Amino acid sequence: MTFDIVIPARYASTRLPGKALLPIADKPMVAWVWERAMQAGARHVVIATDDSRIADEMTARGAQVAMTRGDHASGTDRLAEVVDQLTWPDDTVIVNLQGDEPLMPLENIQRVAAMLAETSSADIATLMEPLDRAVADEPSIVKVVASETGRALYFSRAAIPAHAAGREAAPLFRHVGLYAYRAGFLRQFVTWPPASLELSESLEQLRALAHDVHIQIELAPKPVPAGVDTEADLEAVRAHMASGG
Repeated sequence: MTFDIVIPARYASTRLPGKALLPIADKPMVAWVWERAMQAGARHVVIATDDSRIADEMTARGAQVAMTRGDHASGTDRLAEVVDQLTWPDDTVIVNLQGDEPLMPLENIQRVAAMLAETSSADIATLMEPLDRAVADEPSIVKVVASETGRALYFSRAAIPAHAAGREAAPLFRHVGLYAYRAGFLRQFVTWPPASLELSESLEQLRALAHDVHIQIELAPKPVPAGVDTEADLEAVRAHMASGG
């Protein structure tokens, strides 16, 4: 199986400015992500950034860097620009590994690529994890409902499926924001305007569902540690790595 990895890395993070270059042990966070990606067996691993500080740091470490525009609304738009810059064929499988996921297990990266390669009808593959209903109302946790065949039916910040009084509660699942796409789909996706569902929930994957795109989803092979969104997240990852994790 052949696949590529693109790591979108922005400097201007709202909640944690400059987080891509914040140090964890002896190197910046994005370098940890890149090193993990390099172990996954991809054909190419590309850092996609609009910031020269990130580009200079990662080029010096031997990474392939694609400089992208600074006005992209999302990481998916940035991926689409990389696809066009590198003229990758439409059937290229691309894993989008976020630059703030230094602990993402290799098995998950490899599996999401394999899922897309195995499912010819799908244009997107992604992962999920079981979720405790006690935290289901937290809007920062994205929930997903899937069919019996592993096709994503809906994503929401609300607790779905709902639990009707007197009924047995169905299991809940958290969406893991690790994606694999086909290059041709990315080229098409960025031509669509944001969908009303997407705008309502602030979830970009709902644009794909609004266009009847097949999103294949399954349980992550390995538990997914939290990414880095806040200073507390950063300190937790630093502590984890310092302990040998």
